[in-house]
Amino acid sequence: MKKVFALILVLSFALPVFAADYPAQNVTGVVQWGAGGGTDSLMRPLSAIAEQNLGKSIIIQNMTGATGSIATQYVYDAPSDGYTLLMGAENPALYDILEISELTYDNFDCVYLIGDEVVGIVVGKDSKYKSFTEIIDAAKAAPWTIKLSTTGTGGLPWEVGAFITDITGAMFNQIPYDSDASAKTAVINGECDFTVCKVQSGIEDYKAGELKFLCLLATKEVSVMPGVPLVTAEYPDFAKYLPWGPFYGVFVKKGTDAGIIAKLSDAFTKAGPVESYQKVLANFNINFMGLSGEEAAKYIASWRENTINALKKSGALD
Repeated sequence: MKKVFALILVLSFALPVFAADYPAQNVTGVVQWGAGGGTDSLMRPLSAIAEQNLGKSIIIQNMTGATGSIATQYVYDAPSDGYTLLMGAENPALYDILEISELTYDNFDCVYLIGDEVVGIVVGKDSKYKSFTEIIDAAKAAPWTIKLSTTGTGGLPWEVGAFITDITGAMFNQIPYDSDASAKTAVINGECDFTVCKVQSGIEDYKAGELKFLCLLATKEVSVMPGVPLVTAEYPDFAKYLPWGPFYGVFVKKGTDAGIIAKLSDAFTKAGPVESYQKVLANFNINFMGLSGEEAAKYIASWRENTINALKKSGALD
C-alpha cells in the first residue's frame, strides 16, 4: 500500500498542467526586444486587456539579444505549461535558414497573431539626405561607408538591406543595436545615416519632426503619412518584394495542453478587437489580423516561404 501511495505521489508531480487548473498564477510574457521598441509597444497594451479576460496578471519581461533568439530560447527552455509566453515579431521564422538558432516558429503554437505592417526608410531631421536615391548614390560612390543601423542578422533592417542591395547594388556598413528603438535613436542622434523603421515605431518621432521618412515599402500610400512617397516611385523593381512587412504574435512552446492554448487564445482574441487597442493599432498603422491556430500557422508558413525566396534572389543567403 505504501508503494502504491508513493507511486501516485511521484506521478502527481510529473503530470503536466492542464486547462482545468489554468491559470493558477501570473503569466510571464517575454518580449524579444527592448522596452519602448515596436514589439514591446504592441504587447503591453494588448496584455493589459487580455489579463482581464484571463483572470491573472501578464508580467512583461524584455529579453534582448541575438535577433530575438535569446528570448525565444528562454521560452523554449521553460516548461510547456502556458505560464511563459513568447511575444515576438517575424524573426524566428528565419532563424534556421540564417543559422541564428535551430528553433523556428515550428517549435511553438501561435496563441494570437496580431497583425502586420508597413516599413520605411528613415533619416534624422538634420540628415543631408533628402531622398532615398541620394542615400543609394552616396553608398555606390563610397561602398561600405554609409552607416545602416540594424538589429542584427535576420532583423528587419538587415532583411530590407538585402533587398536594397539586390535592387540597387549599394553596399552599407551595418551597425547592430539591441532593438529597433535603439537603432532608430542611432539615426536620430546622428550615429548612423539611416535605418529601416516600422511606421508604428517611428510615427511619433515623425510627427515631432525628429525622423524623416524618405519612402515607404508599400503598394499604396499610408494615411498617417500623407505625401511620403512609395519606394517604387524611385526604384520600380522593388515591386517584386511588395507587399512585405513584419508581423507580431503571441506564442507558447509546443506541447502545451490544448485547453491552455484555447484559454490563452480566447483571452487575447477578446482583447484584440477592443476599441482602445484598435486605436493603438490604427495609430501605429498595424494591419489587424487577429488570427490563431491553423490560420495563423498558414500565414507564418507563407511569409517564411516568400521571404526566403526574396533573400535568395538578393544574394543574402548565398
